[in-house]
Amino acid sequence: MIRAANREDHLVELRPFVDEARQMQGWTFAYEPAPLGAPCPWNYETRAAELARGAASVVDLGTGGGEVFERILAGHHGQPVATEGWAPNVPVAARRLRPCGVSMVHTLNLELPFAADSFELVLDRHEELWPSEVARVLRPGGRVLTQQVHPDYYQELREFFPRMTVFEPHNITYPAGCEAAGLVVDQMQQHSRQVAYRQLGHLVYFLVAAPWTIPDFDLDADLEALLEVERQLSGPEGIVLTDPRYLLEAHKPGKGVQLNAPTQRKHADSA
Repeated sequence: MIRAANREDHLVELRPFVDEARQMQGWTFAYEPAPLGAPCPWNYETRAAELARGAASVVDLGTGGGEVFERILAGHHGQPVATEGWAPNVPVAARRLRPCGVSMVHTLNLELPFAADSFELVLDRHEELWPSEVARVLRPGGRVLTQQVHPDYYQELREFFPRMTVFEPHNITYPAGCEAAGLVVDQMQQHSRQVAYRQLGHLVYFLVAAPWTIPDFDLDADLEALLEVERQLSGPEGIVLTDPRYLLEAHKPGKGVQLNAPTQRKHADSA
């Protein structure tokens, strides 16, 4: 156990990161971990922008504060739509995306409030989806592009937080669900690398801002576990964790819009 005086000192040091995370708007983290090792062999934004330029109708699922979608839409002249399920983010995204002509819809993304064959392009960056719903709203010839955080991200934390969420193995169920819904998977790439949080407060900020990682995370109750994380996982770069990602692209067969297929069709699974 931590001696009371030292414990309070730690709490005083870390509480400002909790307060800052609770005030976060949109989906821009104040403290991003430093990437270690090779970057992903793809660029989601580049590919999304390429597809958006040829699509008359595009929807971005779970747009957050609209930060990424705004950049993707540069040069787009179609009818963009964005969804967001977390109520505080909706006005943030609406303000940012209004100059881009985006219609903002407050909804969760497992049952989409759109008619069948509504979109030529469905984009999804780090948001849950239901492959059959994506297939339903896609027009024939349309495409879906999603980058996802692998369900096993930050697994080093599980030793210290046994209640850490066990996510659906969507790196398996999403491509399988797309195929079951009649979509053709064009590429499925996976990549794993380590990242480093420069100090414990930066990790605390993330755990507060992303509460689904460790349910009911509480600085006071979880302080001992946090200090063990710092003691056991810290290296010269900071607190090192494994952060795998994957990219999935698929299209709906049929005559209609023909967006460019990916130039490389491969399934890469990095360790």
